Amino acid sequence: MYLAYVDESGNLGSPGSRTYTLGSVFLEAEHWPEKFDEMIEFRRGLYREFRVPVRAELKANYLLRGKGPLWPLRLSEADRHDIYRQMMWVQETIELQTFAIVINKTELEARGRGESAREVAWEFLIQRLERLSTTTRTPLMLVHDEGEGAAVRKIARKARRIGSAGSAFGTGHLDRPARLLIDDPVSRDSKQSYFIQLADVSAYAAFRRIHPPPPRLVPIVPQEMWDALGGAMYSDANYLSRLDHPQDPDGIVSWPRV
Repeated sequence: MYLAYVDESGNLGSPGSRTYTLGSVFLEAEHWPEKFDEMIEFRRGLYREFRVPVRAELKANYLLRGKGPLWPLRLSEADRHDIYRQMMWVQETIELQTFAIVINKTELEARGRGESAREVAWEFLIQRLERLSTTTRTPLMLVHDEGEGAAVRKIARKARRIGSAGSAFGTGHLDRPARLLIDDPVSRDSKQSYFIQLADVSAYAAFRRIHPPPPRLVPIVPQEMWDALGGAMYSDANYLSRLDHPQDPDGIVSWPRV
């Protein structure tokens, strides 16, 4: 069985954030205990180097602004950049797989179809996970951050019955029900999940890969931060789309294109 951890970056408001992005980190459940132990050791390394508590929640917003559990540490921007990069690096080190869905809200609205950025992002994400589970004949469970349980559950149940509505993406109907998606998605407090925290920092790095940050002396998350994933990038997530758009980064589905 696969475990796919998901978290979002951005919001659904207008104007709000420029995009609504989902990051997903997945692994085989049978390897979860060893990878969890490796994450604990990684976090102990961050404590030794930066005094970041092992149980502290590390998410993109805290690293960008030095807030939350990082506030008492008064870490420099260079330190927070280093921590962020290490959180991307560790995903290859412990052999996770990561991909992201980046939805440009303004361009989606301009299509005039009344589409929800959240629904489009989740349908895209579940399509990729359906292909993974179907081609490998392996069941999959979704684990996501708290806050959108009802909406995510509705989308997942629809995907299990009839597959995602491909017409939302201009590609025609895709009759690919996610038969191997186990039960309803599980909601977890990100404070209690290292893997959801990795999905969160990956989501923001994917956003910045598509939309570079403004120039500054020490950018916490530069455009190339996504590339720090190395072998953890799940390139199958956008393999087919990259045939027509080779400039697309590995592992990132960006929609709509302009």
